[in-house]
Amino acid sequence: MASFSSDGHYEWAKEVKAFDETKAGVKGLVDAGVVKLPKLFIHRPETLNHPSPPCNDTISAVLFELPTIDFTGLERGGVGARRREVVDEIRKASEEWGFVRIVNHGVPLSVMDAMLDGIRRFHEQPQEAKTHLYSSDSTRSVRFNSNVSLGDLDPACWRDLLTCVFRDDTLDPQAIPAVCRKEVQEYAKCMIELRETMTELLSEALGLGRDYLSLMECMKSEALACLYYPVCPEPELTYGTAKHSDTTFLTLLMQDSIGGLQIVHQNQWTDVPPVRGAAASQPFAPIKEIVSDKNPAVYRDFLCAEYFEAYKKKGEHIPSALPHFRIK
Repeated sequence: MASFSSDGHYEWAKEVKAFDETKAGVKGLVDAGVVKLPKLFIHRPETLNHPSPPCNDTISAVLFELPTIDFTGLERGGVGARRREVVDEIRKASEEWGFVRIVNHGVPLSVMDAMLDGIRRFHEQPQEAKTHLYSSDSTRSVRFNSNVSLGDLDPACWRDLLTCVFRDDTLDPQAIPAVCRKEVQEYAKCMIELRETMTELLSEALGLGRDYLSLMECMKSEALACLYYPVCPEPELTYGTAKHSDTTFLTLLMQDSIGGLQIVHQNQWTDVPPVRGAAASQPFAPIKEIVSDKNPAVYRDFLCAEYFEAYKKKGEHIPSALPHFRIK
């Protein structure tokens, strides 16, 4: 039930506080038998997309086909024609899409499947097994919550989240929930290895030495965002995850078989059909070594905190906070 003041005004802050104090997340609402979407989760009609075509829709597939790069035969630190081909594909996909699907990347399917199963086990535990981890404190290395950093009057999304942060590539195993500890550790190990490969390829795609980004240590820490989307009673009124731009240097994303991921390409939202064993990435960062008089900087220098602040204020009609930093 939504909270209203005596004059009928929706008390958003009170509703957020009440939801957080349950420490049960969205799964807790489902377990309680909710049949109507609480007002906190209802998005304005004008912000909701019309249903997109099915992922196997022929027209959609013809118009937008996410670049897929096969890493078969690619080794870290390797040389040769195959590597140059992959680097060229990475460069083209980054310029034209900002996203790329990678296959045969060396992460075993068994590890990826086990990770999905482990995270599902965590989220589907009884509430009392997760309550002690419930927190919105971003300094905690392991935390469970639902809808982080809601701004004033922002509608919530229908999802729960387990976050595991590996600072300098390390995280105390005992801090990871036992129900998925082994799976998270093995998956993180594989992702760190894949990150190093991507670091080399992105450096070379930028025309820099292959160890350039690695020496910058711009990807030395990782945050595993383990999302869970329970069955929603009124899915047409909300989002699982709202429209956003990632604030990380590189995102490596693994989908399950259900799908639902969308990205913006040529100012249009388009589906990214799930491919078992594939991963998607989204790189962005300014590199001063490739800026010159003939190729001047497009955006000014800014601190991470500035970007977060601009992102919170960007509004629904602007898909990114980057225009705020564009050099006039």
